[in-house]
Amino acid sequence: MEEKNRIIAVLDVDSADIAREIVAELRDDVGAFKIGMQLFTAAGPIFVRELADSGIRVFLDLKYHDIPNTVARASVEAARLGVWMFNMHALGGREMMSTAVKAVDDVCEREGVRRPLMIGVTILTSADQGSLNEVGISHDVADEVLRLAQLTAECGLDGIVASPHEVKMIREVLGPDFVVVTPGIRPETEPGRDFATSDDQKRVTSPSSAVAAGSDFLVIGRPILSAPDRRDAVRRIVEEIQVIQ
Repeated sequence: MEEKNRIIAVLDVDSADIAREIVAELRDDVGAFKIGMQLFTAAGPIFVRELADSGIRVFLDLKYHDIPNTVARASVEAARLGVWMFNMHALGGREMMSTAVKAVDDVCEREGVRRPLMIGVTILTSADQGSLNEVGISHDVADEVLRLAQLTAECGLDGIVASPHEVKMIREVLGPDFVVVTPGIRPETEPGRDFATSDDQKRVTSPSSAVAAGSDFLVIGRPILSAPDRRDAVRRIVEEIQVIQ
């Protein structure tokens, strides 16, 4: 895979106009763009379709988690929007994920819609052992991530979102074809660079380390969006990845 195509730039902004500017600036330098809850709430599905119709690969990051029928219906609409990839919480369980996969498969076949990648979210990169304990999960973080990744695969999803710290373990257990999407990426830039901070992410690593461990796609937000020169920030990330190729 070409290094730039591994990079999913995050559109965590509050308007479609700002997002359009970022997309115009970076569309030739990254592989895809992520639309999360902030932009989706501000701009809605119309903007998602706008990008998809213009040939942009969209990762719709809404992390569906609800009763099985509700998630299945939302998943079908995501596929109809033309997104490249979308996700749901693996903690929603087997029935929720399996029902969504079947619904999307059926609609895509019946309506001739290209099937998007369906990805399960394991444990958020903002969480640590203390966070899990607070909500009654006593397993070690890594063990919980692997358990959820295996469940996701059993339900027919294409891959998972996991922190860089668990990628190697997941790859060893689930093999080379299972898609691994990794947030919590912080470039190995010189000390003091504002856009290389960890912010609210707790389980982070560098682009080169994530790819070396087996990540397919790197979700990168503030290190790109907050950089003085966004295209230069992307170039630096690509250079880091190339070192290990």
